[in-house]
Amino acid sequence: MDTTTEITLGRVSDTRAATETVRYHERLRVPLWWCLPAFLLAAIIAYEVNLGVRSLPNWLPYALLLPVAAAVLVWLGRVEVRVVSTSDGDGAATELWVGSAHLPVSVISRSAEVPRSAKSAALGRQLDPAAYVVHRAWIKPMVLVVLDDPDDPTPYWLVSCRRPDRVLAALRS
Repeated sequence: MDTTTEITLGRVSDTRAATETVRYHERLRVPLWWCLPAFLLAAIIAYEVNLGVRSLPNWLPYALLLPVAAAVLVWLGRVEVRVVSTSDGDGAATELWVGSAHLPVSVISRSAEVPRSAKSAALGRQLDPAAYVVHRAWIKPMVLVVLDDPDDPTPYWLVSCRRPDRVLAALRS
């Protein structure tokens, strides 16, 4: 999960190259045991279709619905959480990426782990409607990142992650 990778990104209009260091990377995949119920449900639906539509070949509903179940599982686990440092000739910048959204560390005033026991309170009455939330129910801990940017109406980010201590360490280092 925690990887450090060096990538050189060449720019077309500029001769300088930027070096990107991935301090933390995690894909918010569904648990592996979810495959069994998903494929079982797809098989039951395919069986029901076979019973209801006699003109179809017996294998066709299975051939269509089992890949759909696999695609849904992959789609549910598509979001990535990354902490990336980019350095070029002008200096270095660290950013938190959640999916396609990114946040420079320079606008973070404080950050903290939201433990499993406080998750329902953080997502319930205490949740600010303007907050940026990436919640995955199958991942219990979360990270709270409070912003200090007068140009951004978002007060904080609340993000699910399996190893919040590593995310916070990557943001602070």
